[in-house]
Amino acid sequence: MTATTDGSTGAILPSRAAAASDSTLTIPETAGVQEAATRAVRRATDFLLARQDAEGWWKGDLETNVTMDAEDLLLRQFLGILDETTTQAAAKFIRGEQREDGTWATFYGGPGELSTTVEAYVALRLAGDAPDAPHMAKASAWIREQGGIAASRVFTRIWLALFGWWKWDDLPELPPELIFFPTWFPLNIYDFGCWARQTIVPLTIVSAKRPVRPAPFALDELHTDPANPNPPRPLAPVASWDGVFQRLDKVVRGYRKVAVRRLRKAAMNAAARWIIERQENDGCWGGIQPPAVYSVIALHLLGYDLQHPVLREGLASLDRFAVWREDGARMIEACQSPVWDTCLATIALVDAGLPADHPQLVKAADWMLGEEIARPGDWAVRRPELPPGGWAFEFHNDNYPDIDDTAEVALALRRVRHHDPEHVDRAIGRAVRWNLGMQSKNGAWGAFDVDNTSPFPNRLPFCDFGEVIDPPSADVTAHVVEMLAAEGLADDPRTRRGIDWLLAEQEPDGSWFGRWGVNYLYGTGSVLPALTAAGLPTSHPAIRRAVAWLESVQNDDGGWGEDLRSYKDAREWSGRGASTPSQTAWALMALLAAGEKGSAAVERGVRWLAATQREDGGWDEPYFTGTGFPWDFSINYHLYRQVFPLTALGRYLHGDPFERKLLAPAGKVSARAEGD
Repeated sequence: MTATTDGSTGAILPSRAAAASDSTLTIPETAGVQEAATRAVRRATDFLLARQDAEGWWKGDLETNVTMDAEDLLLRQFLGILDETTTQAAAKFIRGEQREDGTWATFYGGPGELSTTVEAYVALRLAGDAPDAPHMAKASAWIREQGGIAASRVFTRIWLALFGWWKWDDLPELPPELIFFPTWFPLNIYDFGCWARQTIVPLTIVSAKRPVRPAPFALDELHTDPANPNPPRPLAPVASWDGVFQRLDKVVRGYRKVAVRRLRKAAMNAAARWIIERQENDGCWGGIQPPAVYSVIALHLLGYDLQHPVLREGLASLDRFAVWREDGARMIEACQSPVWDTCLATIALVDAGLPADHPQLVKAADWMLGEEIARPGDWAVRRPELPPGGWAFEFHNDNYPDIDDTAEVALALRRVRHHDPEHVDRAIGRAVRWNLGMQSKNGAWGAFDVDNTSPFPNRLPFCDFGEVIDPPSADVTAHVVEMLAAEGLADDPRTRRGIDWLLAEQEPDGSWFGRWGVNYLYGTGSVLPALTAAGLPTSHPAIRRAVAWLESVQNDDGGWGEDLRSYKDAREWSGRGASTPSQTAWALMALLAAGEKGSAAVERGVRWLAATQREDGGWDEPYFTGTGFPWDFSINYHLYRQVFPLTALGRYLHGDPFERKLLAPAGKVSARAEGD
């Protein structure tokens, strides 16, 4: 049986292919709910403690889709460093993810996805798989049925253009002169979300250079008509936004022919400086794989050789995104989540009853304190006077701390009885100040930037790869409100604005949309604990509507689940899907916050978690419950299945952490919210 590591300590979990079926579970009625929950908490606590790194952090695998693996091979082919061991290990993983119909999906149980299937197919061709092999022929036939390469996303066709499998002239233009647009000008680089910004800047260099490396084989079998691979398609109506930006792209194409060489060269050099200035200490960019890949290509095209320190460290950082499975397969993580996993694990363990001064919790707090970011990043473009403070998601990402991690780390640190409480107070004080300073004008919070809501970036023909802006979301706003309430700021006018925004954002059915987790279960599971922590009574109409919705979507087996299709079809899929440990936990956390501990829904959910727990204390979860871009990029956080059930069961047994006075007494930080 194929296996995958869960965390850094080498524990083995079944692969997705070996996941348990969705058959209804038999939950023993003879066991008392309290007894079952107590046993599950004890085992889950031991399981989680055993997986902490010696330095104090936790990190589970971050699983996405095979485009990460395919693009890693294409990068190495482009740079001339592709080796047989890496190729075959990656190919083994990619083959193992192929579905029966020959396609590849972007999430477990999802439909075949064209661009993912094209990239996976090309990667397997690089690995030597013959186009007439049954699994390859099935894939190519499906690709042609879907419109061939011409119907794939722009990013996929950029990769193919690097090898002459697609014409650069048939791609949208992305001029490097964008780097010179002032911040007040539409479509300047800071109008894009940080993940898109880090990707687009290097791609402007690639787009200007238009490199073509010799293709090792042809891809005629992926075109509907090899003689006419890109048949013309009609433009959208001129009165539509799509039509406007399609015609704008034609104008930019014309500009390419008359662009002043000195200006273009200056723009590429400015973009290169921008890229190099944002390389992290570990060699990566933003702690995520896509910007690192394109930054390496861009700098290489400008003459940086592979032994240059910037490229050498960049390539080394990409190797650290590889997870080698027990069977020899190699999976690439799009990102790594140690700060996020560590703060969530800390919250889970304390809420489950582990003593607040337990040595492993103190070690986790020490590590988190050492990860605090003390310098300005790109966020300071919009908030130049705001002092730094807060945490990022990854090991190294000082340029892009995020509001969500900062809120959750503060909540985690406040739970630990640390040997240097003043150090903790100062760090949390800076976090509170920074998060308050990052509040958007509507009263809510985005993930990385302030008021990153321009309507234009998502309209660009180039930006068809997912969300490219960072507007405020209910889940991030809820976590900030919960943190502010924990710090005695529930009545602060800024907190109340956040609460008002959350109440206004509630869906008609009583749920909240989940931007960074799937989906309405995540949003609702984030918002209810925040609202009650901030003092809303459990009798509040918004809370009662949410409770009614959660009860209405509980599965017959007692758990909760929601399929990623809810991002495309909320009417059909909101709160609907196979039960999962993490989503069941989110529902329970919401219901417990709403005062529903004794309800039948809560007891059934607790029984489901207890019954589905493995003997070693962990849970299996093949389904993707994390969100990168709604629908377009989905994530299976391998630690979610451990930390959230433990948190929910702990709160079921021990009550709300605020009521247990684990957190700061009211008013503790409010005096420092404006300064340090």
